[in-house]
Amino acid sequence: MPSLLEITTHFFLQVAVILLTYRLLWPVFRRLGQVQVVAIMVAGFLLGPSVLGWAWPQAQQWLFPTNIEIGGTSIMHPNLTAIYVVGQLGLVLYMFLVGSSFKLDILSKHLRQAGATSATGVAVPMVLGGLVGWWMVGQGRYFTDKVANWQGALFLAAAVAVTAFPILAWIVYDSGLLNTRLGTMSLACAAVDDACAWVLLAVVVATAKDSMGGAFLAIGGGLAYLLFMTVIARRWLARLDVWVPRRGDPERAGGLPVAPLTVVLLVILLAACFTDFVGIHSVLGAFVVGLVMPRGELMEQIRQRFEPLVGYLLLPAFFIYTGLNTKLGLIVEPTVLVMTAVVLVVSFVSKFGAVGLVARTQGMGWREAGAMGALANARGLMELVLLNIGLTAGLITLELYTILAVMTTVTTFIATPVQRMFERSAWKNGRVFGPTGEEPNPIAEPTPAGESKHAVPVATVSRANPAGQATVS
Repeated sequence: MPSLLEITTHFFLQVAVILLTYRLLWPVFRRLGQVQVVAIMVAGFLLGPSVLGWAWPQAQQWLFPTNIEIGGTSIMHPNLTAIYVVGQLGLVLYMFLVGSSFKLDILSKHLRQAGATSATGVAVPMVLGGLVGWWMVGQGRYFTDKVANWQGALFLAAAVAVTAFPILAWIVYDSGLLNTRLGTMSLACAAVDDACAWVLLAVVVATAKDSMGGAFLAIGGGLAYLLFMTVIARRWLARLDVWVPRRGDPERAGGLPVAPLTVVLLVILLAACFTDFVGIHSVLGAFVVGLVMPRGELMEQIRQRFEPLVGYLLLPAFFIYTGLNTKLGLIVEPTVLVMTAVVLVVSFVSKFGAVGLVARTQGMGWREAGAMGALANARGLMELVLLNIGLTAGLITLELYTILAVMTTVTTFIATPVQRMFERSAWKNGRVFGPTGEEPNPIAEPTPAGESKHAVPVATVSRANPAGQATVS
């Protein structure tokens, strides 16, 4: 067993390699019209066994060891545990920042459209994904023996229906769509999709363990948590916005008052702990905390200070952990390749078609509806969380894990270019996506290709933070 000093030293090296890898990838992906989080996702796969492990297996196994032998027993390597924990912390803090930036005022004006779009965006992918999952169980190599046909159907239904809320949030903010109807409704639909996916996953995990109590705990605990946070905790947290330090109070951290900052961090961590315990995952708990936080100077300061650290240091550890479990060599067999193609087609078409069509019937223009359908395919982070849970719970094999990881990467990679294709079409017709939908373009001159050009109605977006409000100039 390595010493604490060895674990720490190696961890610092791992983080440095992660940062260097995705920063080297970013210029390439920026030219491809991607947002930075896609480069971070791909960096995770490159540093895993599929690429680095194939090209230089000794270096990959030394740099990112996954197991260690102790007394003839193989256990998870302490450094892999450290990467996992840091990644989960980054994920929780990131989702809190996303929730605190959510535009509730825009959503309230489009609740009917968001509700109809969310329902369809969940139902159609679930039905098609469920049919594929039922079929895959019969093939005998994608699910473990303890999974029945209906359980496999529910798992794949959840995998196909999910929209990665954190990744979508990053895309929305990085693309300057934060203050638009398109961005707000896309995030609202993603939140509903993810909640439904976690309920399905809780049912599958609980029944696989012959314990329906887990499913009831997830549903009941989730509803109780949501009710408590929106009715009671919201009123308590509102006091933070009017908190005044005592005269001569020295407790300030870089301009932030320490007392309310400590309260915010405690609430985030306790919420993440509770929602993990009941089975609906810590990310949704942290997101709800962000939703009910008062919008004021305190939250603005927290976002400004936390965003760079969370988005570019802590969160990449999660993608590395996922990449270490993905083995692309498992899908080179013809039958597995065919299954990968089937899952890809069903996943993309069901989301893009269902969300795009129903958004169009709810009053969106065809360009805005098409852009929304494209954004719904950003499965990234939540899909990878779901896969990790399925793998650790002994529900799926490495073949299915890799198939769905490939589907996640491809659909997320496609989402931004397709969305921008619809946006360019609107731009050429003198329109932009704004708070009320497609609006007249307030900028007389077209923005040069490759520059951000969206959506804050009276200004062009010059820079956007990974988990906060776009900065305008």
